[in-house]
Amino acid sequence: MLDIAFAKAVLPKTGVVVVPLAEGAALSGLALALDKVFSGALKRAMEAGEFTGKKGSQASLLAPKAGFKRVLLLGTGKADAFNARRAEELGGAIAASLAKEAEAVVLGEALDPTLAAHIGLGARLRAYKFEKYRTTLKDDEKAKFAKLTILAADAVKSRAAYAPLAAVADGVELTRDLVTEPANVLYPAEFAERLEGLKKLGVKVEVFDRKDLEKLGFGSMLSVSWGSAREPRMVVMQWLGASGGVSADGKKPKKAKEPIAFIGKGVTFDTGGISIKPAAGMEDMKWDMAGAGAVAGLMAALAGRKARVDAVGLVGLVENMPSGSAVRPGDVVKSYSGQTIEILNTDAEGRLVLADVLYYAQERFAPKYMIDLATLTGAIIVGLGHEYAGLFSNSDELCEKLIAAGRATGEELWRMPLAAPGESYDKNLKSAIADIQNIGGGRAGGSITAAQFLQRFVNGKPWAHLDIAGMAWAAKDQPTTPKGATAYGVRLLDRLVADHFEG
Repeated sequence: MLDIAFAKAVLPKTGVVVVPLAEGAALSGLALALDKVFSGALKRAMEAGEFTGKKGSQASLLAPKAGFKRVLLLGTGKADAFNARRAEELGGAIAASLAKEAEAVVLGEALDPTLAAHIGLGARLRAYKFEKYRTTLKDDEKAKFAKLTILAADAVKSRAAYAPLAAVADGVELTRDLVTEPANVLYPAEFAERLEGLKKLGVKVEVFDRKDLEKLGFGSMLSVSWGSAREPRMVVMQWLGASGGVSADGKKPKKAKEPIAFIGKGVTFDTGGISIKPAAGMEDMKWDMAGAGAVAGLMAALAGRKARVDAVGLVGLVENMPSGSAVRPGDVVKSYSGQTIEILNTDAEGRLVLADVLYYAQERFAPKYMIDLATLTGAIIVGLGHEYAGLFSNSDELCEKLIAAGRATGEELWRMPLAAPGESYDKNLKSAIADIQNIGGGRAGGSITAAQFLQRFVNGKPWAHLDIAGMAWAAKDQPTTPKGATAYGVRLLDRLVADHFEG
């Protein structure tokens, strides 16, 4: 984990130095003083490289003077457009450019203290590495970047602004770790055990095993696990930051006051079951639990920064495997809601998990809003690519809040159609022998009919479904995300809570 520190704005005398510069701006303050130490080498480097401070531009000086290893000039773009998101991208660029350095100092005294904090967040997010299973890395291949010190206009204010951001980064890293783990390591029981670790943050954690779920009547979710040797779990997490958390004895939690409920699909590996997927790319299905991973990271973030909100997170954890005991196309199961489901395709399993968990969440907690996250359909990738997650909702108000939070954090959403029960798209889910079938009549509108299925288990509660199939994993490096698990949803939903639901 990258250590982020803030210090007084005093000219460094050694090491690696980063100089952020706005487009068209001249060297000033510490940067100008540093240039004088280098006898004008910074200005000459800017002229030779035609460095103007344009967003994304760089210029570098190697060993400009005894004691200094490197100076990196980074363009921040137009000064009036430099906001928190741009600051995070700058931090990400620093971490990417200095991955082979041990530490660096940023001359950030000209920046707003809060923006300086966001530089730290971006750097930490971009510096993330998962090298747990890499045992033959050579020294020059290992990540070395360990500390970034930002010289701030007000180090105390920057440090205070960074504290909640660090908690969010903790949540992002937890999610990335969970999503990256191979399925032979992270199966439902192991996933649930790791979530028990959130107790140290003040989160109440309850784990429901197969017998508990059978007793509840989770026939829809349980059917997905029939073919696997790995037994299912449901984990319920409660952070009661508005109602005061647990009681003085640390045991009896107070009752949540109209909590916000977050529900995650947690298929720790998805073969498709009897409706088996093609072999090519099936290894990617270890991250079919990214929705559950995001809910876990969000709960860690909220608890870590002591958010003044009552929030519950529920995740349904299963493995979808083919075997002699696996659910078959044509089988009918009874859901927790009492509705019967004809399963026409066992690879449309995520909605079967969410159906029971969604209904349980609203029945037990009576939440003000419900939001679920799921790598639910390949169809959403066809429609939106890897730029937006699909947003489906029965609430215009909730949609507007989510879209704004996505825009602020860079975790973008695009609203998709959702029909009222019994109308247009929803009619495609009519079954000949049960209350509902788990897929529509064909491939058309696949992500929409999946959302329509979920809506059948919502009962009119203000709700949003985020189909994150195209956003859970990055095929290449992004400004604040290295190639791999993105933890999409953690920052988006944390921002939603911070902006609208903290009392």
